[in-house]
Amino acid sequence: MMLILCMVLFSSMASQVIFDFNKDSDVREWVIIDDVVMGGRSSGTFGLNAEGHGVFEGEISLENNGGFSSVRYRTGRIPVKDHTKMVLTVKGDSKEYQFRIKADTGDYYSYVAPFQTSGEWQEIEIPLKDMYPSFRGRKLEQPNFSADHFEEITFLIGNKKKEKFKLLIDKMELR
Repeated sequence: MMLILCMVLFSSMASQVIFDFNKDSDVREWVIIDDVVMGGRSSGTFGLNAEGHGVFEGEISLENNGGFSSVRYRTGRIPVKDHTKMVLTVKGDSKEYQFRIKADTGDYYSYVAPFQTSGEWQEIEIPLKDMYPSFRGRKLEQPNFSADHFEEITFLIGNKKKEKFKLLIDKMELR
């Protein structure tokens, strides 16, 4: 019985890799969504660098009420009931970014967790229960994330200033 209990505990604590970038990663399903959808002029790109890391970079413009760039990946339905947090391995440019998830791709809002980058490789831990609902930059009066799955992840930058940005992404996993 002790062995079964240990196996249950271990399996419930095992991590689940959502995306682990390498030189052979297919990044065609990662889609840039900039403020141009609302008339803005920001521009972002996404691809792989020579080391095999995902690279989200570009320039934020405040012209025409712009101010954000994002990259989205539809994961398919990922169960989270055995996990409590998302762990991101990233290297940023000392700017703040947002990690976002959608429980269902059809939802109009996302659950958001801001994170600060340091200029060095970091492992950012985001408790799923702390991700708050937001739509167009406004926090909604609804409960934080509590679904048993998600279907979409997004990285977004929108710091209300004109700036260049670059975020390297190595890995995302549930723990």
